[in-house]
Amino acid sequence: MTFSRRHGSAALIACVLLSANAWADDLAVLRGELDRIKSEYSTRIATLETRIAELEAQAAAARAAPPPPPAVASRAVGTGTAFNPAMSVILAGNYASLSEDPATYHIAGFVPGGPGVGPGSRSFNLGESELTFSANVDPYFFANLTASIHSDDTISVEEAFFRTTALTGGFTVKGGRFFAGIGYVNEVHAHAWDFIDQPLVYQAFFDGQLAEDGIQLKWLAPTDMFIEFGAETGNGDRFPGTQRDRNGANGGAVFVHAGNDVSDSASWRMGLSYLDRNADARSYQDVNAAAQPVTDAFTGNSRTWVVDAIFKWAPHGNPTVTALKVQGEYLRRTESGVLAFDTLGANLVGDYRSTQSGWYLQGVYQFRPRWRAGLRYDALDAGATRIGVVANGQLSAANFPLLAGASPRRATGMVDWSLSEFSRLRVQLALDEARATGRDRQLFLQYLYSIGAHGPHKF
Repeated sequence: MTFSRRHGSAALIACVLLSANAWADDLAVLRGELDRIKSEYSTRIATLETRIAELEAQAAAARAAPPPPPAVASRAVGTGTAFNPAMSVILAGNYASLSEDPATYHIAGFVPGGPGVGPGSRSFNLGESELTFSANVDPYFFANLTASIHSDDTISVEEAFFRTTALTGGFTVKGGRFFAGIGYVNEVHAHAWDFIDQPLVYQAFFDGQLAEDGIQLKWLAPTDMFIEFGAETGNGDRFPGTQRDRNGANGGAVFVHAGNDVSDSASWRMGLSYLDRNADARSYQDVNAAAQPVTDAFTGNSRTWVVDAIFKWAPHGNPTVTALKVQGEYLRRTESGVLAFDTLGANLVGDYRSTQSGWYLQGVYQFRPRWRAGLRYDALDAGATRIGVVANGQLSAANFPLLAGASPRRATGMVDWSLSEFSRLRVQLALDEARATGRDRQLFLQYLYSIGAHGPHKF
């Protein structure tokens, strides 16, 4: 028994010693593994810190470097569409029911303009459709061509201009044929109007819409508030000016626009414009005191001031459900020079001066998605006109019936439905009292369809 106990104790001690040695070996292995992991993470951390320092240095260098040139649309190389511009087509048409003969339409008290005045023809009409090509030419210029296709199967160039894209300091230059930058609605294309026709004052003063063949300079001020200055000049051959057989420009225009946000739901823009034009034998058809047709002509200067304002509201800037737009403009024109009576006959010439004004106010409310309703009121004042041959007793005022004093008015309402952003159907009612006699009760049904690429509309 004693021997057995001794041997058992020795065996137990040996086992304990062997286990202690094994634990010591395992502990050494674990410590070695931990040291290796620490070394690896230290190396990775050092690598990441070096990379972070490099990126910070690159960002600092980028902030210090001058800004890159403006981005332009890249052109694919080696493809059949490499040089194709963006193309769009606007299809427009209407049905008109008019209580008065549109062929005799004339805004009382104002010198007759051209085809841009009046409600158009009765019954079904192919409206003014547009075909537009536009693209970036290179990193420095953008170009646009818009052709108008009229219901009489004629085609005219509505706009054909280039515009710079790389000038610094907020400057932009536009050249060619373009809608003048005066006022607000003048630069808006017909398919983007809120009503089928232009306000009466634009029809009376500019024959609907004023275009310029010339050059325009704009400067956008580097301020938080939108402030834009502009000036333009050209040949001035559009009404109220005429083409003159001489070098140089025929007058010009200057304008300033400013705007800002009222909140995240509302914004506004206001503008002031001045237009100067010269007319050389600007003729129009009238009748004399015996109701015989005569041709009269004005030669002189035409100056127009325009004040415009627009306010827009949409909940948090989202117009998809409800939105409101209110806009208005006031125009005042002074013309001075000479007026020739019956240029093909008596050709009596005397001094001439007129001061005329007009305004419109309109509001369009989107009361549910895709549905809008609008109201517009137009008012004109033919003012006091001095006709020299009448003042000196050579002729009576009855020989100038179209220039007799008048206060034309018109009230218009419309509802339109945009099935998508590419199609719109509209119904419009108007009570037009612009004629010297008679009220014209007008009903219009209009369709508008857009095909192809189409850029954003004016604010």
